[in-house]
Amino acid sequence: MAARSKARKRAFQILFEADQRGASVQEVLADQIRHARSDDRQPPVNDFTMQLVEGYAAHVARIDELIATYAVDWDLDRMPVADRNIVRLGAYEVIWEDGTPDAVAIDEAVQLAKEFSTDESPTFVNGLLARFKDLKPRLRRDADV
Repeated sequence: MAARSKARKRAFQILFEADQRGASVQEVLADQIRHARSDDRQPPVNDFTMQLVEGYAAHVARIDELIATYAVDWDLDRMPVADRNIVRLGAYEVIWEDGTPDAVAIDEAVQLAKEFSTDESPTFVNGLLARFKDLKPRLRRDADV
C-alpha cells in the first residue's frame, strides 16, 4: 500500500475514533502522536495524516453542512459512521487539498468504503464526492465569503 494511502487510512481511523468517542479530531490526533512516541510498536503519525486531519478540522462545520445538503435522503447523524467519516475526509481532500488530484482523492475514498463499510457504500461515497468535485469552484468561493 502506498504511503499516502496508508496516511489516508490512518486519518480516516482518527476521524472515526473521534466520532465514536465524541472527541475532537485534534484530541484523537494528539493521543495517537503521544501513543506512537511512547510505544515502539506503534507507527508514527506521518505528516500527510496530520495535514489531512488538521485540514478537515479547519473546515469541519462547512464539510458537515455540505454533506447534509447534498447527501440526498440521508441525515448526517443517521448515516453509517464509516461512510460519514470517509465522506468527511474525502470532501476535505477534494475541495481544499490542492496537492491531490480530485480523481485520486475520490478513488481513495471509494477504496476505504470498500474496506470498511457496506456493499452500497462505495457507490454512495463516489457519487457524493463526484458532486463536490463538480461544484468545487462554487463551494470554495462560498467558503471564502
